[in-house]
Amino acid sequence: MDRDELTFDEYDELINPTSQETDFDRIVETALSRRGFLGGVMSFGLGSFLVGTTALTREAQAGDRFGFEQVAANTEDTITLPDGFEWQTVVQWGDPLWSDVPEFDDATRGTAASQARAFGDNNDGMAIFTKDERTVMAINNEYTNRKILWGNRPEGEPVDSDDIEKSMMAHGVSVFEVARDDAGQWQVVKDSDLNRRITPRTEMDLTGPAAGHDMLKTAAEPTGTKTLGTWNNCGNGETPWGTYLTCEENFNGYFSTEDEAHEVSAELKRYGVSSKDWGYGWARVDDRFDVAKHPNEPNRAGYVVEIDPFDPTSTPKKRTALGRFKHENAAVVIAANGKAVVYLGDDERGEFLYKFVSAGTYSATGDNTDLLEAGDLFVAKFHDDLRGEWLALTPEKTGMSEAEIRIHSRQAASHVGATTMDRPEWVAVNPTKVESYVALTNNKNRGKKPNAGGDDTSVNGPNPRDRNKYGQILRWIPDNEDHASAEFDWNLFALAGNPDVHDDAYAGSPNINSGNMFNSPDGMAFDETGLLWIQTDGKYTNEGDFAGMGNNQMLCGDTATGEIRRFMVGPKECEVTGACWSPDRRTMFVGIQHPGEKGNSHFPRGGTSVPRSGVFAISRTDGGLIG
Repeated sequence: MDRDELTFDEYDELINPTSQETDFDRIVETALSRRGFLGGVMSFGLGSFLVGTTALTREAQAGDRFGFEQVAANTEDTITLPDGFEWQTVVQWGDPLWSDVPEFDDATRGTAASQARAFGDNNDGMAIFTKDERTVMAINNEYTNRKILWGNRPEGEPVDSDDIEKSMMAHGVSVFEVARDDAGQWQVVKDSDLNRRITPRTEMDLTGPAAGHDMLKTAAEPTGTKTLGTWNNCGNGETPWGTYLTCEENFNGYFSTEDEAHEVSAELKRYGVSSKDWGYGWARVDDRFDVAKHPNEPNRAGYVVEIDPFDPTSTPKKRTALGRFKHENAAVVIAANGKAVVYLGDDERGEFLYKFVSAGTYSATGDNTDLLEAGDLFVAKFHDDLRGEWLALTPEKTGMSEAEIRIHSRQAASHVGATTMDRPEWVAVNPTKVESYVALTNNKNRGKKPNAGGDDTSVNGPNPRDRNKYGQILRWIPDNEDHASAEFDWNLFALAGNPDVHDDAYAGSPNINSGNMFNSPDGMAFDETGLLWIQTDGKYTNEGDFAGMGNNQMLCGDTATGEIRRFMVGPKECEVTGACWSPDRRTMFVGIQHPGEKGNSHFPRGGTSVPRSGVFAISRTDGGLIG
């Protein structure tokens, strides 16, 4: 198979394969025993927190908080919305943020110089900030579609160093001011003094327990306190003190070496680092991506980065206190005792769900600049009785130093026996009650083979299906209604599936039906009213086990009743990812990533144009509120 048709984790697995599970009889017995348990989980998950409601069926429930009629699944090459809604393009890959940058050219797809001052590629997580009546968007640019970025080159491969530099400049974060024009349309404010591109070449501070450790030191930067750049920025977070958190996910795929004798360390292999990259070739233009020459460089990536969106001169800070792994997003909430709590998912098959609790307390009027500088890191352990606990990752429990725990967080979590999960992606915290949700997107290896660290991935409570192709959404409720609590209740809010194809656990939970079915929940965000918006990044074949699901989509869930309704369908071969609202809640901004990743889309401009990821503003035609 062409490497461009492989997902990030599939390519990692191809390079660094894990051992096959051999105790097949035990796995089957465990999976079968869960079928009875599964019903109990579903009943608990959808009923135990309801007041005055009846059990859900596969039909839509009475009562409507949504304010829209569900749209049908489809395979169109456009954005499909309910009647009474419309969309417009805000910004797309290659759009200049300054007026001295040329507009995007389909023939050349730009240069390294133009891309460094234009909106990056494959936008993912994003947030919106308002201050002094000015509005700024901060948006991740996760990676590039190489065959599209270099589509003007033979075989879609780079021909010179500028092509490779262009791919580097398409990564990182785009920060820019937006405003409505005279027609009420949202536009980028070109030449704003707040506009900024943060790329793999931007200087950053390494802060927290790991800063200065020998494993973060390199020949080019011997202090271990500074580093260059951020890349493969997936999900995001925002803090109550007005900063943006961008999360480094699949950082490993950019390192390589031509030294055939070099053996990558076991610690780096746990994170998927190898002698081969994903085809970007960055080591050809920047030595620090040569893992043989600079074996510590990968230890300087895989963190949450804090950015001040209103100060373009500020230095982004990599917050090592929050751990190092393939971060999906960072959901921040203030606990009852004033501590900042950050929930974090590690998006790889069989990895873990984490929680950070700050050492200091949040001040609504004071300085919170270093609140994420120090604190305690925990990892989740789920029990089959629908209870769970946060296991502290401390030197006493792990046999590792504080710095080692932050640099090798996966190994620390394995050591204390955390629960392996089905790719923990976005975490969302309900603003109307003390509860949190995580999207467990899928895991074809569940019950088949261990994770990259050798941890058992047999079927378990929150991951109740072997060879999980559909994914699920997990909910937990901390004890004493306090996010700082060490223990919690848990249940499953939704088990994605296909009831038209299956009549067992793969049909999904009772709130999944023929009209709203989906697979691979990924992005999630709550609106102010407590509705949960769910975005998918899964199979769009619309055939076999995925028949009737169409393109990737965005749905809305009422967590009080369990009802889920499809709000939007994206264009062909895209992922729907990233969501935020304008300050007046009359616009929802949504990201469309990698349309036409296999060459079958011309979204958003149509015709024979190059497909381009972008951010799109959705509004009601009557100007009403969304959510």
